[in-house]
Amino acid sequence: PHFASLEQDILAYWREIDAFGRSLALNRDKPPFTFYDGPPFATGLPHYGHILAGIIKDVVTRFAHQTGHCVPRRFGWDCHGLPVEYEIDKKLGVKDRFDTINRIGIAAYNEECRAIVTRYVAEWRNTVERVGRWIDFDNAYKTMDLGFMESVWWVFGQLFDKQLVYKDYKIMPYSPVCCTPLSNFEASQNYKDISDTTVTVAFPLRESTAPSCAFLAWTTTPWTLPSNAVLCVSPTLPYCLVELRLQPDCVRRFWLLEARLASLLAALKLGSDADALLRAAGRADERGHRVVLRGVAGASFVGLRYQPLFDVYSADPQWRDRVGRVVADDYVTDSVGTGVVHCAPAFGEDDYRICLREGVVRSGEPVPCHVDEAGRFLALFGNELDGVYFRDAYKLLKPLLKAQNALILAETYVHSYPHCWRSDAPLLYYPVSSWFVKVTAVKELLLQSNAQTRWVPAAIQEKRFRNWLADAKDWCISRNRFWGTPIPIWVSEDQTVTKVVSSVAELQQHCERPITDIHRHFIDDITLPDPRGAAFPPLRRVEAVFDCWFESGAMPYAQSHYPFENAAQFETQFPADFIAEGLDQTRGWFYTLTVLGCILFGKAPFKNVIVNGLVLAADGKKMSKRLRNYTPPEQLIDSVGADAVRLFLINSPALKAEPICFADDAVRSVIKDVLLPWYHTLRFFFQEKTRFERKTGADWQPTPLAELRAQCKELDRWILSKAQSLIRYYRAEMAAYRLYNACKELNEFLKHLTNWYVRLNRDNMRGQASHADCVVTLNVVYSVLHTLALLMAPVTPFMSEFVFQRLRTIRGAALAECASVHFAELPQFDAAFVDLAVEQDVLTFQHVVEACRLQRDRNKLPIKRMARKLTVSLHR
Repeated sequence: PHFASLEQDILAYWREIDAFGRSLALNRDKPPFTFYDGPPFATGLPHYGHILAGIIKDVVTRFAHQTGHCVPRRFGWDCHGLPVEYEIDKKLGVKDRFDTINRIGIAAYNEECRAIVTRYVAEWRNTVERVGRWIDFDNAYKTMDLGFMESVWWVFGQLFDKQLVYKDYKIMPYSPVCCTPLSNFEASQNYKDISDTTVTVAFPLRESTAPSCAFLAWTTTPWTLPSNAVLCVSPTLPYCLVELRLQPDCVRRFWLLEARLASLLAALKLGSDADALLRAAGRADERGHRVVLRGVAGASFVGLRYQPLFDVYSADPQWRDRVGRVVADDYVTDSVGTGVVHCAPAFGEDDYRICLREGVVRSGEPVPCHVDEAGRFLALFGNELDGVYFRDAYKLLKPLLKAQNALILAETYVHSYPHCWRSDAPLLYYPVSSWFVKVTAVKELLLQSNAQTRWVPAAIQEKRFRNWLADAKDWCISRNRFWGTPIPIWVSEDQTVTKVVSSVAELQQHCERPITDIHRHFIDDITLPDPRGAAFPPLRRVEAVFDCWFESGAMPYAQSHYPFENAAQFETQFPADFIAEGLDQTRGWFYTLTVLGCILFGKAPFKNVIVNGLVLAADGKKMSKRLRNYTPPEQLIDSVGADAVRLFLINSPALKAEPICFADDAVRSVIKDVLLPWYHTLRFFFQEKTRFERKTGADWQPTPLAELRAQCKELDRWILSKAQSLIRYYRAEMAAYRLYNACKELNEFLKHLTNWYVRLNRDNMRGQASHADCVVTLNVVYSVLHTLALLMAPVTPFMSEFVFQRLRTIRGAALAECASVHFAELPQFDAAFVDLAVEQDVLTFQHVVEACRLQRDRNKLPIKRMARKLTVSLHR
């Protein structure tokens, strides 16, 4: 059969009977099973990662329905944030934030964003429905809807009231393409190995302290050198003063760590042995190199003055007196570089921390910065560098360094570097004022809540997620963007009065026109009176919008417009019984859900979570449209059917959070190994049922197995016992969310049915043994096919429906009144049919047969050649 065509018929049947709607109605009064669906962006098409997560969600929620629960399933859309804005920036040729404000206007820009957020909704719906997933699209929540946004305001108001929100000036991961800061977990999502030019440069000590010496500093970001404020050394590690003959007529003296001397000599190709130079301190070797001094602790350099390489600070007396000196910190190591770190407080968290501690910069005070919001150099160094992108600046800085004899060494260095998760451009660390949630204040609560949830696989909870929580930083929730939920903070002109608005009704009190939308272009002009009186200017809203991860983390509340509506329903169904997403969400949605849930309600907003691994192309690389290294999902499903894709993914290592290589041939093998044997068993059953009816002249009708138990032979008792063992195991493993174990056992049982029971009972089914044996065997196969259809229904909804509908056609079948396999409850375990002794006997028999096959293979004997003698030794 062509399974994809068969599935289209099933889809049409489901639409005809409104299968999903009817299933919800049937279980309306049963205990609720709560599921949260993480919202994807509809600005791109669904890929295999989305499909994998969706299948996992569908399997679990179908199982919950089968076990007697009411399982509402509601889709959702992430509508705000960088993914949407980045598309519009490309479309409109936006250069930076100011281009948006001045040339386009916030209102026009936001409406452009609104117009594309549902661009691929139809394609998403088609794909999701085609893979057999049942979920409510008609009532999908959108993060741009007024009710959702109002609930986000309420969440923020709760955090603010708990004094867990603050504003600070920090060095943040920053996307120069998107012109906005990112959170630390966003910055960690997209590290890539890149090749950079690293430089070793000489900072000469001022003449008043040490005339001909210089500190050698190494940096992977030479473009930050113009903003150098201090040099940092290790306070405890030993340094040496080395005299090197770089050219026949050029001798230079440098301070660096003793442990890094060998690396420097090798890189400069000077040919000298570092250990020998250190042992012979004071004496030059045959090449004219020598160690002048050694064993000098870094702490002795603290306070020394040196000459900055660029004249950035000299115009301002307050900065001129603070910069150009040596400080010490334990973060300097001997693993790389020279042991002298150049610190530019505008471009590094450690740089800023050290400069803040040393009084070079002051808390809340703007830091001198030679790069603008778009990562372009300011006009501080002449026309050559004006407007140059920071990543391109070194080639123009290089001649300036050479002119000062400061450039000692330049090398290519491959290292891991953070990139923007949306634009894919390299990030920089940049000084910005942002709003933060004080996650560090609730870290212990996060860890305790995590311990009370169940993760599959458990190692993600115990290691990856726990470690992430233990090292949690305060969360930057503000974005200097336009299309998002505005942060509802109004501040006074003198920045001393702050007012948080937590509802539309509260804001409506200060606005004469009706408020029907709270995006920036609808509310930025609304002012609030200063509580100090009419003599003070009104309060105005801060410009920032929320990080879109804050919105998706608030979805348990915002999708129901809590607490403004549905409060009682929400509170009885919180936390969710189940969520599922990919491994990357340990630093994304899982994290933001946990943070907000713990702050608001003192617990994680989910009880159980399945984490899936990454889906790669067959060649092990990331799936890429450009490389064309994968078959588009809709094309593959039209070819092989959705059940094959579902079975392949559910049985893959991805269910254990491991990466998988998605190969079309592996999916097709599922048809050969699972679907075809199952189909042919059903077909053979109906073939022999028809033969029985022609032979007897009467309709075959199923007989309750309890009435036939006395007539069952050993193989009948074996397969019925295996079926009950399967029911018990399947229920336990599915309830524990170990889908990979449950599905593996389903596949094994199907092999027992098709390769052993049916194959060894063909004569019985054909009536060649006795009429009684034929009746028993037909009833056993019917019963097992029915059980298998119910157990497989969450995993292979189409084939299970096909089998079930065929079995429904049998007159007298008890399931005739049930319109769909997905309306039926899971069979209960019946211990009366369990016979562990016969299961062990047949297992022994199977081992003997497999051992004989192995011997035949080794001796290259055809399978049909009779064995003259067989000796079996059994050990029990």
